[in-house]
Amino acid sequence: MTMQICQSCGMPMNADSDYGTNQDESKNREYCCYCFQEGRFTKNVTMEQMIEECADYVDEFNAGSGLNYTREEAIQEMKKYFPNLKRWQK
Repeated sequence: MTMQICQSCGMPMNADSDYGTNQDESKNREYCCYCFQEGRFTKNVTMEQMIEECADYVDEFNAGSGLNYTREEAIQEMKKYFPNLKRWQK
């Protein structure tokens, strides 16, 4: 099974509890529990705002991935990656 990633923030979704919920409370397989609840996005943000928010978690990302990004490096990588996520595609 391929690992799912949130199509809003890029978070890996490994456990059932990581998935967001649809309006009928079923699991949403595209968005995580932090970005999508009850069939709606939890935050009305721009892609740039989402990147800034995600950059706050760079230390946790590094710990889980074995990488060692600085906040600035992480932001640069997300600026390349996020436009490919479903929520941010034009």
